[in-house]
Amino acid sequence: MGQQESLEKTYHDYYSLLFAIAYRMLGSASDAEDIVQECYLRYAQASSKEIHSLKSYLTTIVTHLCLDYLKSARRQREQYAGVWLPEPMLTTELEEPVWHTVEQHESISLAFLLLLERLTPYERAVFLLREIFSYSYEEIAEIVGKSATYCRQIFHQAKAHISEHGRRYTAPSQEAQERLVERFLAATQRGEVQALAAALAEDVSWWADGGGKVYAAPYALHGRERVLSLLGGLLRKAPSWYPDLHFSSALINGTPWIVTWSKETLVAIITCEMTEEHITNLYEVINPDKLTYIQRQMQPHQ
Repeated sequence: MGQQESLEKTYHDYYSLLFAIAYRMLGSASDAEDIVQECYLRYAQASSKEIHSLKSYLTTIVTHLCLDYLKSARRQREQYAGVWLPEPMLTTELEEPVWHTVEQHESISLAFLLLLERLTPYERAVFLLREIFSYSYEEIAEIVGKSATYCRQIFHQAKAHISEHGRRYTAPSQEAQERLVERFLAATQRGEVQALAAALAEDVSWWADGGGKVYAAPYALHGRERVLSLLGGLLRKAPSWYPDLHFSSALINGTPWIVTWSKETLVAIITCEMTEEHITNLYEVINPDKLTYIQRQMQPHQ
């Protein structure tokens, strides 16, 4: 096998794992894609003498690239216009095992990615490598350049920080989620405000990420009446803003999302946290920069 073929095989064999780590670290699919590409370029220039375990070597590069990125991203995040939400990605056709355990599935949910924002970059790296990807403390120590004892401390510290900000969101069954999303989608398409109200919890909250590119409330809206008022206004005005406005649903970050199109352009996606009967939180991503990757994923499905 030639050197180029060997490089391409390595890239293919480890891409899913490296992308999965980078996406959870950064909360951005497009940035994760760039990180993995940079990892591949560095690996291509490395000497074989440097590499004792290829998996550990590649994971180390990706982790350090993510840590460097997060240090600068935190400064950018502080200046972000309004609510920040992770960049979503389509998960309908992800077949690799790295996405399909219960832990893997839950760890790409928007609720989990938001919890990770509570952690420092090193806490996030150690927590993900241990909790989600099942690396040993000894392996993690080599990857992040700390002692195994210190990594164990960081892991427990990270778990404590996540617990401080409430338990992880536990979604109802996939069938229950789909039923409720379909109710909400049908009411949205027909403009039926009362049907929307019946789907929302009394204390529902709405979070919208426009990134300063598209207008969105700079803070969360709380309570059924405020959220209904917003939805009612959007349903009245949106058709005049966007020609040929139409809706669909898709499995995004492991859960059903509502997808809003203007002709062939993706303009918004909305996901929900819910109980068996009501939607408790609505998250809308309308920042066009955060819709580029997922629109590219959806091209074959249009």
